[in-house]
Amino acid sequence: MPKRSLLQLIVVTAKGLAMGAADVVPGVSGGTIAFISGIYEELIETLHKLDLGFFKIWKHHSFKTAWRAYNLPFLTALFSGVLISILSLAKLISWLLTHHPILVWSFFFGLIIASIVYVGKQVNQWNILTGLALLVAVVVSYLITISEPMGSPSSMWFLFVAGFIAIIAMILPGISGSFILLLLGAYTGVIGTLSNLLEGAFNGNWSLFADAALRLAIFALGAVVGLKVFSRVLNWMFLHHKNLILAILTGFMVGALNKIWPWKEVLQYRMNHNGEEVPFLEKSIWPTQYPDDPQLLAAVALMIVGFFSIFLLERLAVQKPSDYDTA
Repeated sequence: MPKRSLLQLIVVTAKGLAMGAADVVPGVSGGTIAFISGIYEELIETLHKLDLGFFKIWKHHSFKTAWRAYNLPFLTALFSGVLISILSLAKLISWLLTHHPILVWSFFFGLIIASIVYVGKQVNQWNILTGLALLVAVVVSYLITISEPMGSPSSMWFLFVAGFIAIIAMILPGISGSFILLLLGAYTGVIGTLSNLLEGAFNGNWSLFADAALRLAIFALGAVVGLKVFSRVLNWMFLHHKNLILAILTGFMVGALNKIWPWKEVLQYRMNHNGEEVPFLEKSIWPTQYPDDPQLLAAVALMIVGFFSIFLLERLAVQKPSDYDTA
């Protein structure tokens, strides 16, 4: 692993900031940002090598030797940037979802549409197997969006499962952690928890802070376990069955468009852990059926902005050789 200067580590942190910003927004993948910025291969290799051998090297040599052997300066700088970015944007996203839901979901809808095009174009060869994988993924994803959520986003076990599954996005470019959380019905809950953490810290509400910190710790534990379980398998599949994986990812995003559709009718409410009534089951409706102002022109404009945001990322990506071609 390369030895970096302080300035180089600051650059890595900046890349982490970009990854964190991407992971907060459904439709943009932190893995894609790592792919574009040229650190994807190193990130995967470093994560693969993490094991308890760290303590053996520490015992027989020194902490500094173990720290460098496992490339932890790189991971620390990168994930510091990711964490700072996520915490900085969580409050804003939470506020926007509460006060301007149609506009926010319209922007996200445009992002997902563009991501479908971006990921689908990377399938080099379509055949019966990839076509079938695409169709199955579309159906499964759509059925998930219309089914009752597997659990309350406020429950601890559900947060663990959400973290366990969402970490996949860090491994594979093309699909975001926020997108998976959205598919599970956990996105607003996790964003709200991050917002509560910041609110509790800044306002001195330590009860709110402690509750949010515990929930995030459970979510993070699920992510760590998921990372160790899936990282090698998913990376191997992407390297050896790239077309199949990309077809499945494309299908999942197509099927999930129903979840991101900006205009919804609430069928059932639930109480969150703060005692507030929030939507639990929703149904997509046409803008003309929306009981309030559908904000159609602004929504369409933001869909277009979201679409071209991914287009710009794609233009940057094609300027760099694929990590998979050099792996």
